[in-house]
Amino acid sequence: MQSSYGTRRPSHAPADHPGLPPERVGILLANLGTPDGFGYWPMRRYLNEFLSDRRVIDYPRWQWQPLLQLIILSKRPFTSGAAYRSIWNHEADESPLMTITRAQTAKIAKRMTERYGNGVIVDFCMRYGNPATAMKVRELVARGCRKLLFFPLYPQYAGATSATATDEFFRALMKERWQPAARVVPAYFDQAGYIEALAQSVEKKYAAMDGRPDMLVVSYHGMPKRYLREGDPYHCQCQKTTRLLTKRLGWNTAEITTTFQSVFGSEEWLRPYTVEEVANLARAGNKRIAVVAPAFAADCIETLEEIREEIRDSFEQAGGESFTYVPCLNDSDAHIDALCETIESNLGGWLE
Repeated sequence: MQSSYGTRRPSHAPADHPGLPPERVGILLANLGTPDGFGYWPMRRYLNEFLSDRRVIDYPRWQWQPLLQLIILSKRPFTSGAAYRSIWNHEADESPLMTITRAQTAKIAKRMTERYGNGVIVDFCMRYGNPATAMKVRELVARGCRKLLFFPLYPQYAGATSATATDEFFRALMKERWQPAARVVPAYFDQAGYIEALAQSVEKKYAAMDGRPDMLVVSYHGMPKRYLREGDPYHCQCQKTTRLLTKRLGWNTAEITTTFQSVFGSEEWLRPYTVEEVANLARAGNKRIAVVAPAFAADCIETLEEIREEIRDSFEQAGGESFTYVPCLNDSDAHIDALCETIESNLGGWLE
């Protein structure tokens, strides 16, 4: 008995026994997500799913949902859609995050197949939008994955990123009649390969410049400050990433600073805010700066639009003269090396 997934009836089983695919190990990469398009309705669906997540916005539903549905989602799809349109991969008709995540997955799959043969399947999902986590878990199980390694592509752990992605993964497993064994890759903010890849990306960018920047701004995605007080380790892990990067580069701490971007809402978030700090640097005489964003495994709306446009404008309007963006690690060889190293360290005992 066979199907599109190559199922076979066990040789010792009766004739009416359902076919089973050969057992494999599945590796499921996960990123934040992307709208299917930059028009009003695709943006509204995406933003509604994202901003309705209690891990992201934890205000009481009675307080938050009327504001979200009646005010925010009537306006924000237009502004967010315009931002996505400015960075959209029109040739592939998808966001850069989707394009890059697909490329990362293909390279990792090639590495894993070269090492382990057909016993491993690598795929990717998005926490919000498509391809949905539940759909990909279903596909991997149907293809014979009796073991699943779930890899949230967030170097630094946060409840609003790593945890919600893992929540969705386990919700998907709840729907499976025959659940596979499951592991989740922990945050890799201090892994040597990741720090090396970051350092190489900075060194490569600096080597191509005519003059050395006065300051490297290490910009991480922000979060409400109260999350830190409530036990979220994100802030501490960001600070450690910057310390390790500084040490690997062999720089003085006066040449590098940590900031936080993408502030949303009225409450205080982790400081200093990137958009304000770059202006302060310019006014203090730092006319040349570079910005790198280690919290993002792939370039996305927060880097390609927010950093390269909004944050750049803030710096230049304050008197800055030279603004350089260091791209995310994306599908660079050094990054793929680091991700594969992290994957293999979490596959112990599952693959020979």
